[in-house]
Amino acid sequence: MKYLLPLLAILGLFFAGYTVVSSNQPMPIAQAVAEPSSSPFKEFIAGAGIIESKSQNIAIGTPLPRIVSRVAVKVGDSVKTGTPLFYLDERDTRAELAMKEADLAKAIASVNEAKATLNDTQSLENLAESVTDKRAISREELLKRHNSVAIAHAKLDVAQALVKQAQASIDNSKTTLDRLVIRSPIDGEVLQVNIRVGEFAQAGFLTTPLMLVGNIDQLHVRVDIDENDAWRFDKKNKAVAYLRGNRAFKVELELAYLEPFVIPKKSLTGDSTERVDTRVLQALYSFDRKQLPFYIGQQMDVFIETQVVTGNGS
Repeated sequence: MKYLLPLLAILGLFFAGYTVVSSNQPMPIAQAVAEPSSSPFKEFIAGAGIIESKSQNIAIGTPLPRIVSRVAVKVGDSVKTGTPLFYLDERDTRAELAMKEADLAKAIASVNEAKATLNDTQSLENLAESVTDKRAISREELLKRHNSVAIAHAKLDVAQALVKQAQASIDNSKTTLDRLVIRSPIDGEVLQVNIRVGEFAQAGFLTTPLMLVGNIDQLHVRVDIDENDAWRFDKKNKAVAYLRGNRAFKVELELAYLEPFVIPKKSLTGDSTERVDTRVLQALYSFDRKQLPFYIGQQMDVFIETQVVTGNGS
């Protein structure tokens, strides 16, 4: 027993030394899941790009806030211009239309009545004026019959105006019915459907659109170029893009157009309200969609060639 405590102390000392030595060893560096993209150019501008449709991604809204009664498409469907996307509840509008059509029928009946009255008063006036012996009818009676014709004409005009008013009201309800059918504004494909039957479709700006439609026959890469590099950008220079996550997928880009207005950069989080302090110039490039396995909204690493800048700025 007298050797046990010293032995345990010696073992504890060795364990403490081992722990100190092992904790000072450098941590192994974790291997990257995917190698980062590298520029093929000696001098270049690097920017983050995001894939979007040629038409841009169109957020479909509604002109009237209503309950959705039917959704006519699903994600991935091809649509033509004017194709119904979804329908809003139209029962109250159809009920109003039926009432207005009844008002129109009533107004038409009033026109027929006014015409009959006019014909009657016109006949009485013609009869009075056809009397050859002016002593047979007084001037007062002639004036009265003449005024009756004028009044009948006025009532007919009013009745005809009411018909036009009723017809215009019906046309207004039919226009509203047409607006309750939300249609595709372009030939393209349904990219997102964020509305369901029975849900309330809110009018106005929405952070999450009710539907997203785009023409994906040709795609664009929207590249954010930092404003500090904007002076180095040249439309004629080459550009390439790598699919994020696999640099083996590379595609050459062709400039479609430049938006010559520097804007605050949007964070690529899907939230259109997020902003950062950086301001960017946006260039849109096109590419052959057959060369890459892609999805709309996917990010790409873009490199744009620049000229070598010497010390004198040339």
